[in-house]
Amino acid sequence: MHIHRVKIKDIDEAFLEKLRAELGGEEAEVAIWAPEPPDASILSEQAFWHIIGLLDWTREGNDGAILEPAIQYLSNLPEEAILVLDDFLSEKLYHLDAQPYAENAGENAYRGEDAPFSADDFLYARCYVVAQGKDFYYRVLQNPEEMPEDQTFESLLSLAPAAYRRKTDKKMDHVPAYPIETFSNAEGWDGEGIIEKIL
Repeated sequence: MHIHRVKIKDIDEAFLEKLRAELGGEEAEVAIWAPEPPDASILSEQAFWHIIGLLDWTREGNDGAILEPAIQYLSNLPEEAILVLDDFLSEKLYHLDAQPYAENAGENAYRGEDAPFSADDFLYARCYVVAQGKDFYYRVLQNPEEMPEDQTFESLLSLAPAAYRRKTDKKMDHVPAYPIETFSNAEGWDGEGIIEKIL
């Protein structure tokens, strides 16, 4: 597998010719990942944070009950709004996908490539940050040392799918605007994203 990181402005005919020569054959494929921001005309960022604020933390210990007020509210919105909420969530998780936050995540903190580290747990830790609301999220985003230690909320990932299922009685089939897997944000990991990590 060949990986090239190139800005769109630098893709010219000379680059394409070089790529054709390197890859050879007509069967080679090129994938372009171009995340798009969530469509705020359907659901605003303010509305996203309002829905996150509906999480009922008095029900701590019962993730379904914590999510229920937000699921109920979201399931009354148009289908497109549910998908845009999922896009906003992916964007927020993506921006926290960086080594400085991982290094402050507590017992599962990132301590280098040779040390044990759970990519899934770090994703769930990022979910916890978003689930705590707008003020908390932006405080952590601006100050990685404030990343909460040993706190996770995996269930946040089920918010949009649960609301979609309740509204449509169908499974949500949606690729969010940003990848959420740990190491997806290459710029947050010294330029090495998930593709490089698995090669």
